[in-house]
Amino acid sequence: MPWCDGAPRFSFLPEDRPTRIYLLRHGEVTTFERTSINGQTDVGLTPRGIAQLEEIASRLASHPIRAVYTSDLQRSVRGGEAIAKACGVPLLQMPSLREKNFGAWEGYNAAEISIRDPEGWSFWLTDPAESRPKGGETYREVGERALSALEIILKKHPAEEVAIVAHGGVNKVLLADALIQSPFALFRIEQKYAALNIIDYFKNKAVVKLVNG
Repeated sequence: MPWCDGAPRFSFLPEDRPTRIYLLRHGEVTTFERTSINGQTDVGLTPRGIAQLEEIASRLASHPIRAVYTSDLQRSVRGGEAIAKACGVPLLQMPSLREKNFGAWEGYNAAEISIRDPEGWSFWLTDPAESRPKGGETYREVGERALSALEIILKKHPAEEVAIVAHGGVNKVLLADALIQSPFALFRIEQKYAALNIIDYFKNKAVVKLVNG
């Protein structure tokens, strides 16, 4: 599926009734003080991170959510479990919703990476779509798999409401695509821990209702 090409891509959805996606980032992780890049390393949540998603779960409990989707990383699954329990709906794991694979950079913060791999770090800052850390993947590849996952979810839930608990990078990709923005927009979208975004998908468009709430 092309990323951010502006072409209508959800022709199977109704024109007049949205499919609403509550798109969340997981809560605070155990490595937050180091500000290291976790990527696909399976780090856990702090007690505060768990409480953050439980608070959102209580807010969403009154909404007609039909299902909760997460990646298969524990920081995503743990938050999804809280929402699924509050809403009384199933939780489904999709590995394609995992965070970007940062390869050799995982476990290090920006300062450390800039020293260990200055050329690679500089390229990532200037061309995020095509940068590939050693052993990792590009943001364009993240976009392709995340949008494929989104298409599967939308096909299962036309004109319904669904929650997705994913990761900062994945969320930014989906938001940039909904806004028909290039991959460079990733650096202009904030996703705090437990961020809540709302996107309504129609047959020929997406409407972003909330970002980083």
